[in-house]
Amino acid sequence: MSQTAQPLQLHAPLWSAGAPVGPCRVAVVVPSHRVRAHILKVLAGIPDFVERIYVVDDCCPEASGQFVQEQCQDARVVVMRNETNLGVGGAVMAGYVRAAADGMDIVVKMDGDDQMDNGAMAQLIGPIVRGEADYAKGNRFYDLAEVGRMPPLRIFGNAVLSFMTKLSSGYWDIFDPTNGYTAIHAKVIARLPLGKISKRFFFETDMLFRLNTIRAVVVDVPMDARYGEEVSNLRVSRVVVDFLAKHVRNVGKRIFYNYFLRDLSLASVELAIGMLFVLGGTALGLGFWFHSFQTGVMTGAGSVMLVALPIIVGIQLLLGFLAYDIASVPRRTLHPLLRDS
Repeated sequence: MSQTAQPLQLHAPLWSAGAPVGPCRVAVVVPSHRVRAHILKVLAGIPDFVERIYVVDDCCPEASGQFVQEQCQDARVVVMRNETNLGVGGAVMAGYVRAAADGMDIVVKMDGDDQMDNGAMAQLIGPIVRGEADYAKGNRFYDLAEVGRMPPLRIFGNAVLSFMTKLSSGYWDIFDPTNGYTAIHAKVIARLPLGKISKRFFFETDMLFRLNTIRAVVVDVPMDARYGEEVSNLRVSRVVVDFLAKHVRNVGKRIFYNYFLRDLSLASVELAIGMLFVLGGTALGLGFWFHSFQTGVMTGAGSVMLVALPIIVGIQLLLGFLAYDIASVPRRTLHPLLRDS
């Protein structure tokens, strides 16, 4: 059955307690690659308040774009095709650009494998509608009962990736970084360097890093995990080294951008001097150890203190920098400031 959604007048009971807000045009981007068995079910469950649905056929070998055009009668659905496979990130960003150009206000990204709850979409976009966030993402780790349903290896891997993402993105108050159920305000999309964002499985994590560079507010939204018969295309053994290298790169970039290029604060001084003291003390300690190894003479207490003191002071300075970094997570939403720009 064909249907056309109108811009939704968002009222408080749907989103949370608070005053009614104005009309908001919501779009959904569904990257489509090897999800032909599930995608029609996903599209059928998308709520009525969504005005446009962009299915991005990412050079799918199953011809999912054509399949959707032939089988789906929903008038909201727009099928896009990538001439070459760009990965999930490339497909999503193509949908972002189209949605922003079509005048959408909020763009939701959800996968086509039926792992994401359509019924949670109102909850997901709520913080953006209320002006509390620029970007919202799902977090499957709030409910301990739901966490127990996850495969143990996935829980461990997600915990490790979450800590690495905190370091590289600067968003210390988020978890579950690989959760692909996200929503973003269209005005924020225009500020992102889409051409520089990773186009494959590192996409969600790299998005967080890029959002931090423009000081966007990111929030976690609790939601349940869903696992069915779908098979993930992600193989941890193939991406672990690549992920680690990209995290290290982003840590360096973020610290340079935020603490030396755009601003110079006490935290910048703590980081520079702390690193100097720790590295200097470590180098001095290695020198004393090597001298003792060669001569067979035990290093004296004075020399040990000479090594320990700068390392201890350096660690204290680095902890001070870390405390400052954790406290500096963006809190002021960006998109209200961009509405008239």
